[in-house]
Amino acid sequence: MPLLPTSLRYFLEVARTGSISEASERLHVATSAISRQIAKLEQDVGAPLFERRPRGMVLSEAGEILAAYVRRSALEADQVLADVHGIEALHRSTVKLASCEGFARDFLPAAITAFREEYPGVRFRMNVTGPAAATRQVIDGTADLAVTYSLGPEGGIKVEYSQQQPIYALMPDDHPLAHREHVELADLLEYPLALMDEGTTIRQLFDVCVALEGLNFEPALVSNYSGALQSFAQLRGGVTLVGPLTVRRLGADHLAIVPIRNPELSRRSMQIQSMARRALPAAVRAFLAHLIEQIGDDLPR
Repeated sequence: MPLLPTSLRYFLEVARTGSISEASERLHVATSAISRQIAKLEQDVGAPLFERRPRGMVLSEAGEILAAYVRRSALEADQVLADVHGIEALHRSTVKLASCEGFARDFLPAAITAFREEYPGVRFRMNVTGPAAATRQVIDGTADLAVTYSLGPEGGIKVEYSQQQPIYALMPDDHPLAHREHVELADLLEYPLALMDEGTTIRQLFDVCVALEGLNFEPALVSNYSGALQSFAQLRGGVTLVGPLTVRRLGADHLAIVPIRNPELSRRSMQIQSMARRALPAAVRAFLAHLIEQIGDDLPR
């Protein structure tokens, strides 16, 4: 971040690490120098930027506003330097993606492959993580775009694209519920259920819905890996819950996919997110347009 003032670089590193001493180690700068710069910045801004707590430094409300501004400025500074050095926008560029597992398995690799046929100089970095973490990476500036699931509005991001993604019950094709037009959540009570862990949007929606209906499930299997849950269902272990991406990918693998009749389970949306108020580099803009086009071809509505 060579174009950013020293005080802002130090501030951003303390915000990232939550510690002046850790920021000192990462920047190879004395802790006293960082403390002076933070104090001067707080004096210039006219508000405390951190809450000093026993376990570290936490951004104040004013600090959050300034951090969002500095992150945008740092990303735009990188683009300015690229332009100054004569690097063509769609050559030797890197697009950084954050993604949920479901999009990372087939959809994004296919989109990247097709995009590079037209722009072979563009490289990609993709971090596969949970929905909230993917959004956080966009807010922090460590990812240009997040392709993730969301249950509601998020601060600090711009939703570039959104599409509702219903949830289905996945089961063997000889299961007693397999040939119904739809099922209720209560219908699943008497069968072994395999669920994603609590950090996923499917699980969060499921937990809300069963609480509203007064149901009590004891899952037979809980995992953070969707492939294990789908194999569990395929091997006739029981039922699991999936979204449209899985529906498209699995095809007719001796499995049945039955809609679940519950309006709350339709609240989840697939989103492409970018940092709010950030001017996206040309390569990111081009890939974003390509992604939206691919969604129309590849993702069921």
